[in-house]
Amino acid sequence: MKSLLYLNKYLFKYRIRLVAGLLFVILYAWFSVYSIPYAGEGVDSASSIIAKLNHNQPVDVGLRNLRNNVLIFLGMNLIAGVFLFLTRQTIIVTSRLIEFDLKNEVFEHYQKLDTAFYRRNNTGDLMNRISEDVSRVRMYLGPAIMYTTNTISLVTFTLIVMFQTNIKLTLWVLSPMPLLYISIYYISSLINEKSTNVQRQLSILFSKAQETFSGIRVIKSYRLEKMLSDEFDKESEVYKERNMNLAKVDSLFQPAMMVLVGLSTVIILYVGGRDVIKGTLVLGYIVTYMLYVSKLTMPIASLGWITSLTQRAAASQTRINEFLNTKPTIASTSKEEVVISGDIEFDHVTFVYPDSGIRALDDVSFTINREKSLGIVGKTGSGKSTITQLICRMYDTTEGSIKIDGKDVKNLPLSSLRRQIGYVPQEVFLFSDTIANNVSFSVTEKGVDRDRLRERVVKASKDAAIYDNIMEFKEGFETMVGERGITLSGGQKQRISIARAMLKAPNIIMFDECLSAVDTNTEQEILLNIHRLMLGRTTIIVSHRISSVKMCDNILVLDKGRVTEYGTHEQLIAQKGHYYEMHEMQLTEEITN
Repeated sequence: MKSLLYLNKYLFKYRIRLVAGLLFVILYAWFSVYSIPYAGEGVDSASSIIAKLNHNQPVDVGLRNLRNNVLIFLGMNLIAGVFLFLTRQTIIVTSRLIEFDLKNEVFEHYQKLDTAFYRRNNTGDLMNRISEDVSRVRMYLGPAIMYTTNTISLVTFTLIVMFQTNIKLTLWVLSPMPLLYISIYYISSLINEKSTNVQRQLSILFSKAQETFSGIRVIKSYRLEKMLSDEFDKESEVYKERNMNLAKVDSLFQPAMMVLVGLSTVIILYVGGRDVIKGTLVLGYIVTYMLYVSKLTMPIASLGWITSLTQRAAASQTRINEFLNTKPTIASTSKEEVVISGDIEFDHVTFVYPDSGIRALDDVSFTINREKSLGIVGKTGSGKSTITQLICRMYDTTEGSIKIDGKDVKNLPLSSLRRQIGYVPQEVFLFSDTIANNVSFSVTEKGVDRDRLRERVVKASKDAAIYDNIMEFKEGFETMVGERGITLSGGQKQRISIARAMLKAPNIIMFDECLSAVDTNTEQEILLNIHRLMLGRTTIIVSHRISSVKMCDNILVLDKGRVTEYGTHEQLIAQKGHYYEMHEMQLTEEITN
């Protein structure tokens, strides 16, 4: 239950609505309970009328009392119904508002967390916590709070009136209650444990489904549909079993409630009926107590449901808090905006990936002057992409430092740093949107002229050699690319990603293996445009192709995370080292092809 204390800030935010809602609940309970004595008096009036009719006595007074009691009873219950409506309009609506705020908070926190967090957690689990877990928390904030207040109010008012009416009969009616509360305490602990297990298994199902849908083309190419369906069936079976176990525990509540409430009814009929026979009680008392028990029945019967909602919400909020309490390891130490010119210095940088323990870079040092370019080549796994990620500060160095314009990147505001860097990653990601919106995704300024933006999108597309392909589509720039750009080829996705970076026109621009999926002719066309874009900007080109980096001012050769060669294209060719071997090998392949 301690995990739910996190929600107190939202309860305080909407305190006026909640206080009004709680007041409406209390008023509903008051009118509902205090209308019952008029029902009992009505029964006594009816009994009196029948007795007088049997003795041919006038019944005018009795009829008037009966009518008044019935009208007051109906009127008070009508008012109670109005307050019940107002209760739902305040408390339930408030729970929806808090659900909206909580989902936004979780989503915003997800975006603040660093890359290492997403390497440790799968997408399905993230989606489950922001959807299913938040929805369960809302059930606590709405129905659970409303019915808990209603239960407390009804029970309190009912017990006050019952004790004022007949202490002896009231004690008899309440005798089964201690057993009821013990049962609730025991079963609620079971619900909490089993709810947590259900949510964990649901996260596994979300992850399985998400990975299957994302990799459907690979799955179909290897004809693994049956195997993955069987695996999903197994996980679904576990989820079903855990839900069935939870349902079995839940099912213990209602029978226990009804048995105990039924015992109270039997006690009223036996003890009260005996006093009516003796003449010490009138029939109206029995009817009144039957109605009192009915008022206690709903709250008591709902205790199991309320407890279940609360325990499930506590389990879900615990899972949500795990992520909300996760602090990003990459955070800004300053909020002051800075303008980046583009000088980059790596000073004895060593980096080990925190999750895998792989040493990606080992004592790497180099300098790129502003408005100059650097090509980085090397074998797969040599640490080329790691350098670009460290410059963007996706990770922090293990040893050494990285400086931009003489300032350690750790002291630069993240938003300012990344806004002034254009980055084309090796793994291209396109959003399920139009081509135009994917290209202009990096434009965040407000009030941008749409016609002017359209011109910039077209120009960036031409520079990335994707314009002609786009115009072949029926919808042109308004073509929807599908989830992750599934409707496009690998080369088309890469070029749209390049166009996105070109449109941004930042002071530092980095291309990470962005031409691996295009042919040689297209590569040369894009490189000519990139060369024009490089003027006045610090540029880093990561590639396994010598043709992509030979135009750079300097070239860095990496092998197993260490710098083995450094210089211009001509200098490295003259050294006849590893770079020379790569050049000759690729030149031979081009001639052969």
